[in-house]
Amino acid sequence: MVSIEEIVTKKASISLVGLGYVGMPIAVAFSRKVDVIGFDINTEKIDTYKSGIDPTKEVGDDIIKDTTVRFTANPEDLKKAKFHIVAVPTPIKEDKTPNLFPLESVSKTLGTNLTKGSIVVFESTVYPGVTEEVCIPILEKYSGLKCGIDFKVGYSPERINPGDKVHRLETIVKVVSGMDEETLDTIAKVYELVVEAGVYRAESIKVAEAAKVIENSQRDINIAFMNELSIIFDRLDIDTNAVLEAAGTKWNFLNFKPGLVGGHCIGVDPYYLTYKAEQTGYHSQIILAGRRINDNMGKYVAENTIKKLINANRKVKEAKVGIFGFTFKENTPDTRNTRVIDIVEELNEYGISPLIFDPVADKSEGLKEYGLSFNGLEEMKSLDAIIIAVNHDEFKEYSIDDWSRFYADNENKVLLDIKGIINKESAVNNGFSYWGL
Repeated sequence: MVSIEEIVTKKASISLVGLGYVGMPIAVAFSRKVDVIGFDINTEKIDTYKSGIDPTKEVGDDIIKDTTVRFTANPEDLKKAKFHIVAVPTPIKEDKTPNLFPLESVSKTLGTNLTKGSIVVFESTVYPGVTEEVCIPILEKYSGLKCGIDFKVGYSPERINPGDKVHRLETIVKVVSGMDEETLDTIAKVYELVVEAGVYRAESIKVAEAAKVIENSQRDINIAFMNELSIIFDRLDIDTNAVLEAAGTKWNFLNFKPGLVGGHCIGVDPYYLTYKAEQTGYHSQIILAGRRINDNMGKYVAENTIKKLINANRKVKEAKVGIFGFTFKENTPDTRNTRVIDIVEELNEYGISPLIFDPVADKSEGLKEYGLSFNGLEEMKSLDAIIIAVNHDEFKEYSIDDWSRFYADNENKVLLDIKGIINKESAVNNGFSYWGL
């Protein structure tokens, strides 16, 4: 099999298969140490990278311009690499079951171009067993090679946090696994080239797969608990943020906040785990309960928007509502699986077509995925209600006066602050009809 020495001396190349928000930063990081081929089937994306533009905003245009990554959409170029890292999305279907099509498709492509002596490492989040039970058979079928003899396989779950400039590939401990000790050792040493925080060697591929899927399931459950508390405290007329601030003075209180749970990880991964659990005959109790709460938060926000409009004596069907922020989280252009769309669709049910402003979001993706055209800031005026859905840094810089200027008048300014970026007392004192999770 390919050795760490061959990779370090650039006698053997690494390929990064899938150049999205996760794959592209990994490719760039490795390119500083070794020879890297960056492959993606999206020719438009490859052309964008080649032109020195980073549409993900994860590393920046300057770094993309200077990187030595050889970007390509030609699958035959994969034959030039011996160490392959696969980082493609693992979404869910409409019925909330795993959609393994991207992973199966990329396994076919890679298998067709796999050469003897290669190591393949999957990073996509999956339920335990996918690497060995789904991916390996496909690689064998399309390569004509035998796993364990002609090539080896490992799994190292991605932990990159899109939009986060602190917790990066280099600063997060990397979980690695391999089909045998020799493979594990090589995979660990390869990742140690770029991961300053070090690696953790999991005892098996399934353990590594399970570790990843429970990381996001745990976060999902904790946020669901906060969302449920928010619903309860709203009925009790208690400020949820005030409660959390008080409770947070205890050393072991977990610092979670209520909010919309979307994206391609936290809002998706729990369904992978529960799917596998049901195959064993076990029906999840806690995980799916948390999912139900979080999946309904967009509707809950929209319903409270309507209540606030009615209380402010606004005609609902004629109401002009502005939504600030559409991405699944702050400071990233990624709109995949954003739950802000739930607010939009629920408001549509009441005859409201909200204006949507997001200075960070990928506009072409918003149009392609949701059929939405975002509005410019100059269009966000004469509003009856504002929903601050994402806490982008730009929004945090707005003053109370800045927010006031977006309204039709200064009376009963309905404001729904989902992320709690505005001080409630200050908002109320300045004539806002304030509501937050």
